[in-house]
Amino acid sequence: MATLKDVAEKAGVSSAAASRILNNDASLSVPPETRQKVLEAAKALNYRKKQKSAAKSAYTMGILQWFSSLQELEDSYYLSIRQGIEDFCLSNCLNVIRTFKSDLNCMDSLSQADGLICIGKFTAEEVARFKKVSDALLLIDMASPDLETSSITLDFEQAVSDALDYLFRLGHRDIAYLGGLEYLADGSLFPDSRKNAFTACCQKLGITYLPYIKEDLFSSESGYRMMTQLLESGAIPSAVFAASDPIALGALNAAKDQGFKIPGDISFIGFDDISLCKMTSPPLTTVHAPAYEMGQYGAGIVYHLLKAPFDAGLHIKMPCRLALRDSCREKRR
Repeated sequence: MATLKDVAEKAGVSSAAASRILNNDASLSVPPETRQKVLEAAKALNYRKKQKSAAKSAYTMGILQWFSSLQELEDSYYLSIRQGIEDFCLSNCLNVIRTFKSDLNCMDSLSQADGLICIGKFTAEEVARFKKVSDALLLIDMASPDLETSSITLDFEQAVSDALDYLFRLGHRDIAYLGGLEYLADGSLFPDSRKNAFTACCQKLGITYLPYIKEDLFSSESGYRMMTQLLESGAIPSAVFAASDPIALGALNAAKDQGFKIPGDISFIGFDDISLCKMTSPPLTTVHAPAYEMGQYGAGIVYHLLKAPFDAGLHIKMPCRLALRDSCREKRR
């Protein structure tokens, strides 16, 4: 049976180069003629690559999503986080146990997990229960309630500041905030850092905002409803900052239905950068939240905790960036 060395010698290349060519390594820079020689040599010698035996995973990663499966489909932000986790696990041969908080006996299904990633908002009591599943625990999308538990969140303060600075430079001095309300399992309201950052930034820049604050659900329907209420009340801002893209898209459609031109009359900025933002009319300017990367980094941290445990928790804030499109323009004088 022909070996890789036989193929390399017949083609006149090193064994390493032959291996990379036969494995379609796109990063290898060789002349097309050399690549063809290797392929022809392999064919002539009837060379067959050795099949790698399936790698066995030493660990199982548990994923708990606070949204239901239906809600996750409607809000691709949380779906992207989970996809980032699962892609990391696939690349590193980790088994995955996926469950939703709305599932029956969701905690029982996680009993075999070595590490655990919880996506969403949870009470301190829930986090304490998660710790009983595994010490290799990480929270994504909420700050850790204690120093020992690792977490990854977004840098909301800087993200909101960047968005409002951009609108301010465009001449906007009357800016609305359309937010969403999220409740924990105990019925308490989870404080949204975006709203706190928004009010602080408006006060700093001298922006009028108090007549234009509305909060409802994180959905396009609530965005439409909040914007309709705002416009019908006569409180018409020159720009709108929405706490999520679904809210922004619903609000944008409400303004258009009421005869306002976007961005001629009202500018809009969303938050998350879901794929639909590029396909709206006009395409939505938004804050890009690195949701997929949060999942990837989170899975990497838990994987490291499993291999080399340490006591101190990691508390990470990931930066966001503005994705500038056509829903914002300079305010008319």
